[in-house]
Amino acid sequence: MEALFTSTAVVALAEVGDKTQLLAILLATRFNRPVPIILGILVATLANHALAALLGASAAAFLDSPVFRYAIGLSFIAMAAWTLIPDKFEDDDAPKPRFGAFLTTLVAFFLVEMGDKTQVATIALGAQYHDIVAVTAGTTLGMMIANVPAIFLGHELLKRVDLAKVRKVAAGLFLVIGLWVLVQTAGWLS
Repeated sequence: MEALFTSTAVVALAEVGDKTQLLAILLATRFNRPVPIILGILVATLANHALAALLGASAAAFLDSPVFRYAIGLSFIAMAAWTLIPDKFEDDDAPKPRFGAFLTTLVAFFLVEMGDKTQVATIALGAQYHDIVAVTAGTTLGMMIANVPAIFLGHELLKRVDLAKVRKVAAGLFLVIGLWVLVQTAGWLS
């Protein structure tokens, strides 16, 4: 359950103000069809994050050593710094609607999520917890918690939420996880 809850919290916080959340708002305003957009986000996130969690868990199993665990801890700390940098999503980067709301969302979300901080976090969480199902379920739930309200509330939500504070909380969470992994690896905690 720790893997599920931690994955959900980390990604839900990291996703607020992220380029994929901005993409969700853009798609919602372009298509005005929330259900296919939500389903597209769900399927794209499940596929992308399952692969990321699998990569993280496989790498951790293959490279199970203190050096690798230190690298995982440091990657969480790097994610903390990266989270403090606001994402920008330019309207020119938005997908042109040619294939309908679901398919456009599915393809756009899958591609935009590649190399995104939530995908990198999913790889690190997969490496930390070695539980592909719980990490994928948690990170996908976190994405949905952040993106579904954005689809319905869009620009109004972004006007009312202080993204700088949300980024700081998410960065703090990444930092705490990273430090926890380092402390455990050093043997300071059992």
